[in-house]
Amino acid sequence: MKIILHIIIILLLTAVTQIGGLIYLISLILVNKKTEKKRLKRIGIFATLYIFATFLIVPNLAPTFGREKIKETEFLEAHSFFYKLANRNYVKPQLNKAIGKIANDFEKRNSGIRMVYLDANFPFIDKFPLLPHLSHNDGKKIDISLIYENKNGKLTNKKPSISGYGAFESPTEKEYDQISVCKNKGNWQYDFTKYVTLGTINKEIKFSNKGTRELANLILKQNEIGKLFIEPHLKHRLNLKNGKVRFHGCQAVRHDDHIHFQLK
Repeated sequence: MKIILHIIIILLLTAVTQIGGLIYLISLILVNKKTEKKRLKRIGIFATLYIFATFLIVPNLAPTFGREKIKETEFLEAHSFFYKLANRNYVKPQLNKAIGKIANDFEKRNSGIRMVYLDANFPFIDKFPLLPHLSHNDGKKIDISLIYENKNGKLTNKKPSISGYGAFESPTEKEYDQISVCKNKGNWQYDFTKYVTLGTINKEIKFSNKGTRELANLILKQNEIGKLFIEPHLKHRLNLKNGKVRFHGCQAVRHDDHIHFQLK
């Protein structure tokens, strides 16, 4: 049973962080099973090695695989420290440059409002899956938060969910309901992210048509960007007519809680 438990932990840490499973295995090897207080020592060694690797070793090794850590600025930040701690903040240099420019241009138009990113990619190995995403496996993709406003109509940096995912801007009765179409086709996972909000917050804010439209158009202006995924009803509501705006397909999850964009 202990072996099975260790295997499950290794697989889980690998799926969530890419490097965690390997570091956990190293911590098991370094602490002999006969060692006094072995469990506590393994946890301590794992935590120390993981933090050291994540913030000192991985950023220097990632360029070997054509990726680099997202360069945060006062205009660009992760929604949560988790995305950095879990090594989900790596992209191709070309995308890193485009992200920085988009964030800078957006803040120039909306003083003090930052672009907030969610999942990007792991630092190593093309086609290594970044679950639960289908395509974040080559350094070319990133998810960013939608833009919201307060009750006075002013843009805000607040977001409606703790994880950054799962707080949907659903279609109105007059808008096309792609969500129902996909679920009626048997794609049960289409709105699965409603279970991974980790809690909803800032219930006083609402989706900003103006702010999200402006951000989306800044993304679409970048020559390096090949596709932008957003739910069809939001594409219509925001009047996004650029050919780069695509439907992601029913096999994915709904995109009315975030914007996905990627390099050509």
